[in-house]
Amino acid sequence: MDDARRRFPAAAVDVRAQKREPSMESLKERMTAIMSTRNRVSTPLLLALCLLPAGLAQQRTGPDALIKIIGDGKGTIAVPDMRGTGDAQRHMAVFNKTLFEDLQDSGVFKMAPKTSYPIEIPQRPQDFKPPVNNQRMGPWLTDWSNPPVSANFLTVGYAGVQDNRFLLYGWLFNVEQQNVAAAQVLNKVYLGDLSEEGARKVAHEFAADILAKFGVKPIFGTKIYYTSSRGGNVKEIWVMDWDGSNKKQLTRLNSTTTFAAVSPDNTRLAFTTFARGNPTVMLMSLETGRLLPFYNQKASVNASPEFTADGNLLFASTAHGGALNIYTCRQDGSGLRRLAHSTAIETEPKVNPRTGSEIVFTSGRSGPPQIYKMNMEGADVVRLTSGEGEAVNPSWHPDGQFIAFSWTRGYDPGNYNIFVMDVATGKDVQLTHGQGRNENPSWAPDGRHLVFSSNRSGSLQIWTMLADGTQLRQLTHEGINDKPVWSRN
Repeated sequence: MDDARRRFPAAAVDVRAQKREPSMESLKERMTAIMSTRNRVSTPLLLALCLLPAGLAQQRTGPDALIKIIGDGKGTIAVPDMRGTGDAQRHMAVFNKTLFEDLQDSGVFKMAPKTSYPIEIPQRPQDFKPPVNNQRMGPWLTDWSNPPVSANFLTVGYAGVQDNRFLLYGWLFNVEQQNVAAAQVLNKVYLGDLSEEGARKVAHEFAADILAKFGVKPIFGTKIYYTSSRGGNVKEIWVMDWDGSNKKQLTRLNSTTTFAAVSPDNTRLAFTTFARGNPTVMLMSLETGRLLPFYNQKASVNASPEFTADGNLLFASTAHGGALNIYTCRQDGSGLRRLAHSTAIETEPKVNPRTGSEIVFTSGRSGPPQIYKMNMEGADVVRLTSGEGEAVNPSWHPDGQFIAFSWTRGYDPGNYNIFVMDVATGKDVQLTHGQGRNENPSWAPDGRHLVFSSNRSGSLQIWTMLADGTQLRQLTHEGINDKPVWSRN
């Protein structure tokens, strides 16, 4: 199977049939990222993402040239290791590591280095002792707000055992306050199983509550679906947690199975498979693991499925002969209706999750593949990407304002990079910069993270990053892994 068929099996034959133009696999390289998150608790935590004038995109390189999180506006948080009593102590290493990494990976905070922490670590509010007549009486808030820590926020807590369960008392303090009661931003008790997994779950919950105080939706508990050869020579659909843990094979069709899509309610998975010979669409219940009835049109190709807001399907098909075009149908495959009417390849439809009334898709109608937008009736078609290179793999931001995609702009054919674009203005920002082949971006439900595939480590693997191109993290290591899609929530 050649590279075009591996990357975009549903379109491989049709791409070659058209004017000998570049194949669908050469569409992925540049975009723009805009995000802004405001601190809803305290002004020290103000995150701003700044998009420079479009002309500068041609003059400067690197993620910070176009989009950045303002460093001075980040709140700094200190996350000292907590202690436990009894059997809880055995699980504190996992708890402390998880809490620190969750807050660090969120991109909301600057993490105060642990080497700067005071010797005395408070475990509860009562441990804070205000100075008397300028004389130090014990641990105090300014120990953390002043240099060398220079933090804005501090996590405090301790763990124990209650009814054979892992018990945590957790606090978040704004250490810029001078009153212990006023400084408490969060005060909560958590319970979990008395195990490493239970301690990890409690850490995730504590971190999620901290982020919620700043108006940030946590990604803990979300899933990433992807294509993997880890289980053998044939690619199947797998799933893992947002952090790369708990990897599990979902399909066992013993044939190339790829291009997963998740329903809005996270109960169904649609995907493309060669199990019946030609590429076809199949549906699976994520609750039972069983395949669901779906009528595939009599065509050489049915592929690249996507769910609409009401749970119906979009997909690319050769149902009327010729090149792939975009169709919509009911959940069982009936009620087929063609949306795009072009002699060129039209594929990879993605529905705006906020409005439910706009579709971005990949089309070769203007030559090399580019990203277009149309309404749910197939009208008001607008080209979004322009210039050199091929643009593919569009993915809507949860708020429906931006798209992430892959582009070869400025690079050799087939060498894709990840971009983000403001759909209204057309301004784009490049997030990856030639470190291997970077493609298939998908937004996390928080709108702050992206998952994508890259061969920067040698083979195609799944990576995540913040939407400013920083905090890259490799999630897979075994086999060939690509085409990730993040769950809806």
